[in-house]
Amino acid sequence: MKSMNLFLATFFIASLTISTLYAEEEKIERKIYNTKHVNQESPKIDGVMDEPVWESVEWATGFTQRQPNEGDPATQKTAFKILYDDNNLYVGVRAYDTHPDSIVRRMSRRDGFEGDWVELNIDSYFDHRTGYSFNVNASGVKGDEAISNDGDNWDSNWDPVWYVETSIDKEGWIAEMKIPFSQLRFSKKEEQVWGIQMTRRLYREDEWSVWQFIPQDSRGWVNRFGEIHGLNNISMPRRIELLPFVMGQTEKFKEEAGNPFATGRKNKLDLGLDGKIGVTSHFNLDFTLNPDFGQVEADPSVVNLTAYETRFDEKRPFFIEGSNILDYKFMIGDGDFGFDNLFYSRRIGSYPHHEPDTEDDEYIDMPESASILGALKLTGKTEKGYSIGVMEAVTSKEEAEIDFNGKRRFETVEPMTNYFLTRIQKDFNGGASQIGGMVTNTYRDINDDHLNFLNRSATTGGIDFTHQWKNRTYTFTFNNVFSHVQGSREAILETQKDSPRFYQRPDADHIELDPERTSLTGFGGTAYLAKFGAEHFQYMAGVTWRSPGLELNDMGYLRQADVIMEWTWGQYRKLEPFFIFRQIWLNFNQWKGWNFGGEDTFAGGNINFSFQFKNQWFAGGNVSVNGRDLNVGALRGGPSLYLPSRWSFYSYLQTDNRKVLRLYGDYYHSISNDKISFQSNYSIDLTWKPINAFSLSAGPFYNINRDNLQYIDTFEKDGENRYVFGRIDQKTAGMTLRLTYCITPNLTIQYYGQPFVCAGKYNHLKRITDPRAAKYENRFHEFSEDEISYNPDWEGYDIDEDVNGEMDYSFDKPDFNFRQFRSNLVIRWEYTPGSTVYFVWSQNRTGDDNSGDFSFRNDMNQLFEVYPHDVFLIKINRWFSL
Repeated sequence: MKSMNLFLATFFIASLTISTLYAEEEKIERKIYNTKHVNQESPKIDGVMDEPVWESVEWATGFTQRQPNEGDPATQKTAFKILYDDNNLYVGVRAYDTHPDSIVRRMSRRDGFEGDWVELNIDSYFDHRTGYSFNVNASGVKGDEAISNDGDNWDSNWDPVWYVETSIDKEGWIAEMKIPFSQLRFSKKEEQVWGIQMTRRLYREDEWSVWQFIPQDSRGWVNRFGEIHGLNNISMPRRIELLPFVMGQTEKFKEEAGNPFATGRKNKLDLGLDGKIGVTSHFNLDFTLNPDFGQVEADPSVVNLTAYETRFDEKRPFFIEGSNILDYKFMIGDGDFGFDNLFYSRRIGSYPHHEPDTEDDEYIDMPESASILGALKLTGKTEKGYSIGVMEAVTSKEEAEIDFNGKRRFETVEPMTNYFLTRIQKDFNGGASQIGGMVTNTYRDINDDHLNFLNRSATTGGIDFTHQWKNRTYTFTFNNVFSHVQGSREAILETQKDSPRFYQRPDADHIELDPERTSLTGFGGTAYLAKFGAEHFQYMAGVTWRSPGLELNDMGYLRQADVIMEWTWGQYRKLEPFFIFRQIWLNFNQWKGWNFGGEDTFAGGNINFSFQFKNQWFAGGNVSVNGRDLNVGALRGGPSLYLPSRWSFYSYLQTDNRKVLRLYGDYYHSISNDKISFQSNYSIDLTWKPINAFSLSAGPFYNINRDNLQYIDTFEKDGENRYVFGRIDQKTAGMTLRLTYCITPNLTIQYYGQPFVCAGKYNHLKRITDPRAAKYENRFHEFSEDEISYNPDWEGYDIDEDVNGEMDYSFDKPDFNFRQFRSNLVIRWEYTPGSTVYFVWSQNRTGDDNSGDFSFRNDMNQLFEVYPHDVFLIKINRWFSL
């Protein structure tokens, strides 16, 4: 551990020293567009631009290719004009095309970004880090995104209310936009200067051209925008937006004789309200009362055989929009630690933590989630560069209703809970550096003894710092996190024993399980030094750590505590076309980990590559090696187990996505040095777009997993734990289907469906005997025929370790078959800007048994023999601007 401490100290000293050097910024030659106030009738948004008022300003031209031939003039001319009045910004774009019959007019839902399009980016804060994007394609389909972190984050879930029309003529196509100032945020200065950028995509050539040229290898995007001048005496209009909704829902499911809660039908009528209030010119208050997320796509099906929680993406609109402002992801990348975050919004409104035990002849009606009574977000940025985000949400106390021969009782399954979050960041050094912090608190109003296993209060927080220098090419980032949870002895004992920590591990001398604790505190963080952008080579080196007591899972997400990891990454890229390639990327990665006791726990590395060819095809892959892994979770709280090293290979191929028929296929194979365990994954995604308004995609997948050491259960014999494992042969198959038909840009039909089947069969049952033995075969003992017997009467195994005729312990047959079908059909009609009608039909079928035999045909037949659970709903909302 001394060597690890020396590494950390050396890294921090070197990083802090280097980050003080070279503060100069590149002198950027910025284009300037001069706009004017409309002193006559404002333009009519009809996609024609024939009003005389457009003649009062000049055209902006001179677009430059960014891809494929960086620095060359655009192959087709683009020009734009900008005007404004007291309430709106008006933008007219003329996309000239010498072959107007070749303009690609793709239809899609909002934010589809398909076909020929133009895009306006506005940095109205003029902070060189954040902005707003307004995009429209030649068919008139809108796209809009909130830009943050100097272009590293683009949030397409931001849906402002604005207006646009397009038309095609013999010279090309025209886009005419009206953007209300109420949808932007800016300072109170009498004379405004905003950053702007205009981008055009010529789809048939896959050409991207920009008004303000920004090289591909530049670090950042927003900080290099051109400028718009002449915006004088703009006053922020009163911003009160209300979006009330009414929702009617009918559920149909299988009737169950004798069960008063399974009558086969359930009806629901609900009301709710979403709103936005402009508190000041800098800050918006978003709120929701009794939100409904019935139109949200279902989560994909999974079978999780690990010790760790499955993480799902957020799909609910209130939590998605502006999520980058409330984000505190303290590890870069997308590996095992890359999703750790102080805020994981899926905690709010999740499935209840407690499920009551029921007696014979008792039936239970469980709530599907904790109802969100209300939530609000205050977000904005001051003129001095302070970004502030505050969120609070309250979920209701939830009760399960239990029936016994007509007598009803209620049992609390989730306490009323308050979630609070504050995020602050300060820009300085012209937006090249930031310092900030975040604090969250979860408080549960626990009044029932059976809920004492939950933490009553959980507070987490952290401070983050980023400094960029030498034209933002070099970056030093440091952040830390802390956690402090409080609760009953039962709650804190459960927190210590939970899968991210496993304090009960008998071989972990550096931690101690304390049943008398009523609180637990931990810390973590990440630091790295990197070179991004500029020239062909990029690199990064860093370290991340999580103390044994760190707990973020009341409001955030933490996969594993008690870990320290260092890593290095390097990349060579060539972004200009050469030979048969359009672009190439070659990467190298290395990592090594320890626990806080100083033990080596894992190590590995990989080489990966990706090529884009001149015909617009992509190909790539990687080769990875993972050394022997001292796995702390394999025995679910028992001693750590040495798992053998493994090699893995991955490859993919993607055809030109501009074509009517598009294909993406990939293959992954991993093999363990035990010469038994392996994993193979195959997937294909085929997309067919025969006309501009219709697309159909089918993504079949098939996975094979053989693991010689798959955990089954833990038993006790003579006061000692027995960790029972088996060799699992697991097969998974399914298909993801998506259909989109766009009748108009505002009326779309979308379908999502995923049939999913998985079977797992166990053999070579064994128990762990010496988990740290040097030789692999000495780490376990496989049960002999005399030690194990199968009992078909109750479908389980009896274990007689001593072969004395007496059963020591027994367990159910672990084989399984899991089948699930999830789908939803959504008809969405935006009948007026900001106001929408949803018609939704969702269906779920779930079944299982313990045969363990995989047969795709039989499993699929049995899946569609399962009685479906159908939900039909209609939701209508209406946008009001007051």
